[in-house]
Amino acid sequence: MREAGRHLVEAVLTRLTTVADGPPHAGADPGRLRQLLDGPLPEHPGSLPEAIDTAVRDALSYGIRFDHPRCLAFVPTTGTYPAVLADALAAAFHSVPGAWLVGAGPTQLELTTVRWLCELLGLPPGHGGLFLSGGSAANLTALAAARDDRLDGEGVPPGARLYCSSQAHPSVARAAHLIGLRRSQLVVLEPDAELRLPADRLRARIRADRAAGLRPFAVVATVGTTGTGAIDPLPELADICDEFGLWLHADGAHGAAAALTPAGRARCRGLALADSLTVDPHKWLFQPYEAGCLLLRRPELLRRSFAMDRHRLDTGYLRPARAGGEETNLDDYGPQQSRGLRALKLWLSLRTFGAAAFRRAVAAGTERAEYAAERVRSTEGLELVTPASLGILTLRCVPAAAGASGPGPSGAAADRLQEAVSAEVCAGGRAMVLTTDVRGRRVLRLCVINPATTRADIDETLALLAEAGRRALA
Repeated sequence: MREAGRHLVEAVLTRLTTVADGPPHAGADPGRLRQLLDGPLPEHPGSLPEAIDTAVRDALSYGIRFDHPRCLAFVPTTGTYPAVLADALAAAFHSVPGAWLVGAGPTQLELTTVRWLCELLGLPPGHGGLFLSGGSAANLTALAAARDDRLDGEGVPPGARLYCSSQAHPSVARAAHLIGLRRSQLVVLEPDAELRLPADRLRARIRADRAAGLRPFAVVATVGTTGTGAIDPLPELADICDEFGLWLHADGAHGAAAALTPAGRARCRGLALADSLTVDPHKWLFQPYEAGCLLLRRPELLRRSFAMDRHRLDTGYLRPARAGGEETNLDDYGPQQSRGLRALKLWLSLRTFGAAAFRRAVAAGTERAEYAAERVRSTEGLELVTPASLGILTLRCVPAAAGASGPGPSGAAADRLQEAVSAEVCAGGRAMVLTTDVRGRRVLRLCVINPATTRADIDETLALLAEAGRRALA
């Protein structure tokens, strides 16, 4: 066991200290992976160190390296060495923060970590919640609580309506489906000029829906859209929700972490006004997957949806695990009963590095994005589409036609150019940049929050994009 443990730690250290040595993405076709991994069922014992080597070489090494300094696609996650050890510790101790009887220590550690996270985000006392697998599970859990609280526990009547922007994360639509809404009951509004949920149109639509006899019950705001980092106007949306008695959920899976810094807190003004808030430590708090969190102004409302006693079918089973006195059973607050101790990752990282290091890292990500935006503006053949927001910016390749003084392609041809540029840069193995759509145009998107990403990495990536644009046009 010690030999295999030392072998595993060496594999982890090698991975963490050499991630920048290779390409940010290592792909493989299905046939190749079947050849490597789809062997017969092992019937007899084998070597654990050898099995570790096989997993690293033939499985774990293929895919996106989210912590690569030039992996600027999606929202990269970096992870920390303490968090890696945390997952091993939690697994070894069978740590289950569900019922207090089962995991008193793990439960208190999660409650403490939730309180620390609330403090980091500037949320007032009284907020609370629990860790989940990520933003999708957090959004689903929040909307289930909103349904039961604002629709009086009646399920989902045909007139129920939920509102969001077209810039919201797809997990919002999936959560609406899973809590029982038809797609027509999810009202998706087009964003304003800044790609935010428009408060004036939202108020008008809610008023019209109520006049038509429908039952608006919740609004989903986004704090940092995945496409452009746009921030919906939380204070104005909170006023509307108060006016009509609606639940306000803020999906801050990525962007809420900006509130660690004074400038970011000003930009994310109104987090404390939301009834529920999603934040993913495995994004801008530098934790490995899985580490999502749901925070509520009134966390006790989760019990209305998820308390074990509400759903108990057998009067005897699990009765000894009921919480008493000041005990907390976190399986009364969310959809899972057997839960991993996800909070240990963030707890151990905060104990190791201190909150100030996290604040500096978040601030540095914001500064890198501003730098990248300025470099785009000054690079021939590139055009900034949306400004830096929460570490995210979008741009387009706009090289001039060869031998011409006028602009390059437009419309569908320009969209195809962005796809070609992304494909060439990714295939080259020196950077990974993908595309998204902004106002009906295909754009290139960068997210530069990785603490390992330097200005030199940004310069090199932008040079690669500009050169690929010129070659693609030629």
